[in-house]
Amino acid sequence: MTSQLKVITLAFAVAFAGAASAADLPSRKGPVEAPVYMPPVFTWTGFYIGANAGYGWGSVRESAPIGFHDTDGFVGGGQIGYNYQMGQVVFGVEADFQGADLSSRVDNVFGDYATTELNWFGTVRGRIGYAFDRFLPYITGGFAYGNVNTSFQFPRLGASYGKDNTQFGYAIGAGLEYAITNNFTAKIEYMYVDLDRASIPGLGVKVGTDVSIVRAGLNYKF
Repeated sequence: MTSQLKVITLAFAVAFAGAASAADLPSRKGPVEAPVYMPPVFTWTGFYIGANAGYGWGSVRESAPIGFHDTDGFVGGGQIGYNYQMGQVVFGVEADFQGADLSSRVDNVFGDYATTELNWFGTVRGRIGYAFDRFLPYITGGFAYGNVNTSFQFPRLGASYGKDNTQFGYAIGAGLEYAITNNFTAKIEYMYVDLDRASIPGLGVKVGTDVSIVRAGLNYKF
């Protein structure tokens, strides 16, 4: 019996020593991986404000054959708007106000002359686009208004006629906007603005203007 007891005791001792040695071995588990960061999906939804500058060219429309030349010059200003994205479709509304340097003059052989100037204009438009992630091609259209100053001067007669008038019309266009970051976007846009003709008191002549604009802009999206 003593011999068997020694064998059993030795077996327990060996088993215990093996378990203790196994507990001291390094773990076979792999390193714990940090969670992968998933950046938020970009959305066009939100308010924005920005500035723009570009080039405009157009023509003067008269009810009598006065002979105004075409106009061209600098345009620049600012815009504010709001977009709402549903799926890939983006709906928006935008208002802009532009300073302009577009004028035309015509002279005759008697020293008489006429001038017309588009000094500023603005629009309030709807927009609809289709988003390709950060690219947004869109079309736009709506209401337009502008300051048109028209003057007829007859020095030999000592007479002058004119009107500094706010005229109304419409605007249509299309553009492409790109989100540089989640807050800054850049765009390039073409727009056509048509302002109705207005009467010049004392002459019975109506003068209107239309202008095509190509401009680039930068927006900050809140």
